Amino acid sequence: MSESLHVLLVEDSASDAKLVIRELRRTGRIVEHQRVQEPEAMRAALLASSWDIVICDWYLPRFNALEAMRVLKDTGQDIPFIIVSGTVGEEAAVEAVRKGASDYVLKDQLGRLAPAVERELRERKLHAALARSEEQLRQAQKMEAVGRLAGGVAHDFNNILSVILSYSELIKAELSPEDPLRSDVEEICKAGKRAADLTRQLLMFSRQQLVEPRVLDLGEVLAGVDKMLQRILGEDVELVTLRSPSLGRVRADAGSIEQVMMNLVVNARDAMPTGGTLTIETSNVFLDEDYAREHFGVRPGPHVMLAVSDTGVGMDKETQAKMFEPFFTTKPKDKGTGLGLSIVFGIVQQCGGSISVHSKPRSGTTFKVFLPCVDAEVEGARRSRPPAALRGSETVLLVEDDEAVRGVARGILQRQGHRVLEARNAEEAIALVERSKDPIHLLLTDVVMPRTSGPELAKALAKIQPRIRVLCMSGYTDDSIVRHGVLEGGMAYLQKPITSATLTRKVREVLDAEKK
Repeated sequence: MSESLHVLLVEDSASDAKLVIRELRRTGRIVEHQRVQEPEAMRAALLASSWDIVICDWYLPRFNALEAMRVLKDTGQDIPFIIVSGTVGEEAAVEAVRKGASDYVLKDQLGRLAPAVERELRERKLHAALARSEEQLRQAQKMEAVGRLAGGVAHDFNNILSVILSYSELIKAELSPEDPLRSDVEEICKAGKRAADLTRQLLMFSRQQLVEPRVLDLGEVLAGVDKMLQRILGEDVELVTLRSPSLGRVRADAGSIEQVMMNLVVNARDAMPTGGTLTIETSNVFLDEDYAREHFGVRPGPHVMLAVSDTGVGMDKETQAKMFEPFFTTKPKDKGTGLGLSIVFGIVQQCGGSISVHSKPRSGTTFKVFLPCVDAEVEGARRSRPPAALRGSETVLLVEDDEAVRGVARGILQRQGHRVLEARNAEEAIALVERSKDPIHLLLTDVVMPRTSGPELAKALAKIQPRIRVLCMSGYTDDSIVRHGVLEGGMAYLQKPITSATLTRKVREVLDAEKK
């Protein structure tokens, strides 16, 4: 299929214009053009349509090529500008190029025109691709910097929330349903859980949440959230799904993909306050070298595309330039955190994919997510069997440098019947184990501690008590977990904030695993 070439021809001679267009059509392109000969008409044409190139005569009855270049510059558009004339001298032509003209061609040498146009189009495409790549690199660097900050904030928050949520649950468990204080404590629990959700959002945004990537069929994942999406949209939004019957496989965390879907759908719903149509489409696509060059971090090859389109209010260019920035939102202050699209951006990049957006004011928006295909069979989700009973009488060595977290964890374990030994760091923990005459059944340790990490402590204690079980916990993110060898060592892991329920269940799972 021939490519189209949109030419704005600034020329007062109809016969010369025909010669120029005929020469351009020799390239095999479909040439669509408009001829103007006055500055007002040129300005109107530039603002009304999209042009690939401007070809201008040197002299016209009411203005000249230099004035035409000023008209182009005033519109703020970056379009190649080639002068075609039979009268321009070499000195004047050089001056025109110095002032912004891309090239000049004499009318008695029109054979040079088509190569000059093709060269300018190639260079423009290359410059545009480089500009997009640079902008995507800046965005990725910005997200990484804010992500590191978010990870640190999340760690401190998770320790604080561990104390708030755990003590709230413990107090609630002691209150009867009729106690007037119970509703107050339940409100504290709800507020703490909302704060924990916000922390998880920060980690998702920063691509630092702990995930379980596996080979997925994207169609199956989307089918599982169909009903939920319809409830989110409401009755005034029509949901249309267009699914490819044989999608390629992708490697991703199923929960993260669901989060991408939820955030895009919620965004689309909010863009259609009076109702409309939301279309979800999936298909197999091949991203070529050109696409990869224009999109930072993308590798060419087969991908699965997930597109979410709405018929809503759309976005202008200024909004699109900021939409993935954390905490940027066009919604009222009490209607959103501004993290939704940042989370989508972070998750997609974590999966090795890319995301593109097409939107215009009053014309709706389409988000396209591209995830690389993998040549592997779909993996089932790993499910852990819930413990039959939660109480126990085992000895637990608790190592945690945060005094408040250590106190609440001790209280939870003791309430379940465990004997608890406490240490603030690895040195204290090793000394306790060396003095202990009885076996220690479980090491419950923070991952990141001063001087010696939790996994390093576990290795040291295994030399003293080889049968000791290990459960690591952390308010940091998966990057810290990987760096400290938790996942590689196959150690059990609990993400903070801890609660009475999560800690009790996980401790029991790890202790019972020894008996299997």
